[in-house]
Amino acid sequence: MSKAFTKEDDGEHDDDLPPEQRLPAATKNYLTPQGWQRLKNELYHLVHRERPEMVNVVNWAASNGDRSENGDYLYGKRRLREIDRRIRFLTKRLEIAEVVDPETREATDQVFFSATVLILRGDGSEQRLRIVGVDEIDLPRGHISWISPIARCLIKAREGDEVVFRGPDGEETIEVLEVRYERID
Repeated sequence: MSKAFTKEDDGEHDDDLPPEQRLPAATKNYLTPQGWQRLKNELYHLVHRERPEMVNVVNWAASNGDRSENGDYLYGKRRLREIDRRIRFLTKRLEIAEVVDPETREATDQVFFSATVLILRGDGSEQRLRIVGVDEIDLPRGHISWISPIARCLIKAREGDEVVFRGPDGEETIEVLEVRYERID
């Protein structure tokens, strides 16, 4: 059968993502306004800048003759597939996006999505965590996904509560010191 009639795997399945970026089945893609804007900006850049530039490169390379040994053409076609795959991924993520603005959220001392939480770890150290969407993870800045084990442990806890976190190093008791809802950059 001709390759033209076979379905090519576009590689955009959640299984291709790292575990921390996979969305649970049938859930919305919760995002902060800043995370939503970053995804929109990336999509705009790919559609209006990077893809048209790569199409021009591929057209130029194709006009040079033999395509089978033309590195610019082969690389360009591969890069176009990668760009198109990312465009489809971002479009799907934005379609199911549920934007939650922590600045407009009702004041509460309970932990929910978009909370900034100050915790006291079992070893006596304090840590500030921000609960964000799976596409906004930035561990060095303390931005953790709402589906991460520690975030799931903290969700619905209140200031002063102690929760038990079962991590890779065993059980740890964590105390919630402070819960705030503020802009997350």
